[in-house]
Amino acid sequence: MNSSFFDQIGKLAIGSRLRLLSERVGEEAAQLYATYGVDIQPKWFLVFHVLSQNEEQTVTEIAKQIGHSHPSVSKIAKEMLKAGFLIQKKDKTDGRRMLLSLSAKGQAVLPKMAIQCQDVEKAIGEALAQTHHNLWKAMAEFEFLLDQQSLYQRVMEKKKERESKDVQIVQYSEEHQSAFKALNIEWIQKYFKVEPEDLKSLDNPDSYILDKGGAIFVALYEGEALGVCALVKMDDPDYDYELAKMAVSPKAQGKGMGYLLGKAILAEAEKRGARNVYLESNTKLTPAINLYKKLGFDLVPGRETPYERCNIQMAIHFK
Repeated sequence: MNSSFFDQIGKLAIGSRLRLLSERVGEEAAQLYATYGVDIQPKWFLVFHVLSQNEEQTVTEIAKQIGHSHPSVSKIAKEMLKAGFLIQKKDKTDGRRMLLSLSAKGQAVLPKMAIQCQDVEKAIGEALAQTHHNLWKAMAEFEFLLDQQSLYQRVMEKKKERESKDVQIVQYSEEHQSAFKALNIEWIQKYFKVEPEDLKSLDNPDSYILDKGGAIFVALYEGEALGVCALVKMDDPDYDYELAKMAVSPKAQGKGMGYLLGKAILAEAEKRGARNVYLESNTKLTPAINLYKKLGFDLVPGRETPYERCNIQMAIHFK
């Protein structure tokens, strides 16, 4: 393995480097099996080990234990059956289940494999002891971290962080009216139907929102208005403002635009001395609900609403 090359390319090649290391260990494992007279393939080892500890197992049970996919274990089992190391039979209590177990040929390999495993474990233990970093523990730690949040999710977060820096939040002006309406109509029609109450504010944002003491923010990406959100003044004894008409274009999703708009709306509400902000939504809109929770909104008891689609209401109270 060319370690200097990987030092140059860095962490970007973690998958390739791990794969090369795996292939290297696999090749040497094949040599070891031949040396010890164990006629199995290295990729069979985990399935072989599980069946050596348990008399009978299904493919599903084996896959769950070793963390492999069902198709992967099924393929290995077929290879081992063909080579004569396994036997297969129907479960007496459930004819749909096929049970796997070691054949006489498989059982005969166990004593040799036990000796080989003993030597391999000692050799690997000594090699790990000679390293400055315990590879075995490091892999367990890294696997744990990926279980908490996948590599894909971690990269997408960094992508969102980078792209969100190019999002500009600006105050609404007349030039944004068409985008304000179009973006909202787009998402409403995708999931519900446009209601008369929608058109009041979308057709007349100045008189319906701004002139009544509200505000509208627009998210620009590369100069294009791709997100909008309104802060509507409420004539209500319980709530001061409503977060409403939040819409983000599908082509801007993943850039953190909704979160930035929400933060701007809440900052504006606090600046105006608001005690709280209210909103209405629908549980069908899971990403939106998650965004509101991230912004600090909590569920509140249902109240009368002019929208048919509303089935969840939330609010945030400022300290």
